[in-house]
Parts: sequence; structure tokens; C-alpha cells
Amino acid sequence: MSAPIPAGGTWLDTLKRSFVDVPVDAANDNAIATTEFLEAAESLTTLFDVLGSIAFNPVKSDLLGNIKKLRDRQTAAPAESQTLQDLVRNELKTKKHTASEGLLWLVRGLDFTAQAIRKNLNEPTKELADSFREAYDATLKKHHSFVIKPIFNAAMSATPYRKDFYAKLGDDNAKVEAALKQWVEALEKQVAILKEFQERKEAKW
Repeated sequence: MSAPIPAGGTWLDTLKRSFVDVPVDAANDNAIATTEFLEAAESLTTLFDVLGSIAFNPVKSDLLGNIKKLRDRQTAAPAESQTLQDLVRNELKTKKHTASEGLLWLVRGLDFTAQAIRKNLNEPTKELADSFREAYDATLKKHHSFVIKPIFNAAMSATPYRKDFYAKLGDDNAKVEAALKQWVEALEKQVAILKEFQERKEAKW
């Protein structure tokens, strides 16, 4: 569950880790620190608690399940898993791809969330359900089976009204939007880095 928001603060203040605080080593091919990234991804899942419908439970569970696959690999081979890119390269050398596949699906889920929030921030009159539906169509839908699609469609339909959602993120709407923009910008950059990496031969299995 998401933690209570401090007085005068926003939902972002309740997070154990923000994507803004994830180390990205630009001098080392944009290597992303594994521990901090997974903490930020785990923190992101509390957004689905804020959305307030059990329809989002499968979405949240999916993200957490993929985070666990990556953590399990990191625990098994910590020295080889300090960055996400190294974790994938080193796992693939063992002819396994459980965590690498977990990262692929985690990135898809994060891309979906980032696009939904970005669309909503950029279009102040758009309802949340429309932003999430458009993001789903652009990201996850093509990867989902006919069994999974209705589960996600139910979640899209269960999103709260825009004004209610932003009110849940903090009392000061301007502060909420400013913090959310900074957070989503960092998330988008990291998703873009990982998507580019996953297109490379070294990340394929």
C-alpha cells in the first residue's frame, strides 16, 4: 500500500526511491544501477494503490513479479549484476534468460505507465481512463494475449476521474504536477536507454 502523504507534500515524497535518484553512468554506455532502479520500479507500483481499484492488482502484480526475477538474479550473482545491462549480459552467458525476460516485461510495463502519465500531464482536459487506454494501445496491447487484454481493459475503465486522482497525489496541484513531470521525465529516459539496449544482439536470447 502507498504510505500516507506528508502535510504539504506529494505522493512522490512517500516513495522509497524516485527514478530521479537512480544513478545512470553516461560515461559507461548509460549503465543503470540495478538496486536503485528496482527500488524505484517497486515504488512506482504504489501508484496503482493510489488509483484505488482492485482492477489494477494484476497490473501491479505483473510489475512486482518481474522485479522479483531481477532481484533473484542479482542475489544469485551480485558482482555480475551491479548494473541492469551487466545483469542481462552475464545471465545470458549462462544460457538462461529468466531475469532478462523479466526486465523486458518490466520495461514494457514502465513504458505503459510513463506514457499514460505523460499523456495526462500534456493534455490538461484529458481524463485518466483515456490516457491509460491510449498508452496501453501504444505499448502493451500488442504483446498481450486475448486472455490478458480484458484484464487490462478492466483496469483502464476503473481509473478515477482526473481531478480525484490528482487530489490523491497531494493537496497542492501545481506542486503535484511539477514533481510528477520531473519523475516521469527520469522514468522516460531510463526506459528509452533500456529499450535501446534490449534491441542489441548482446541482449537477445
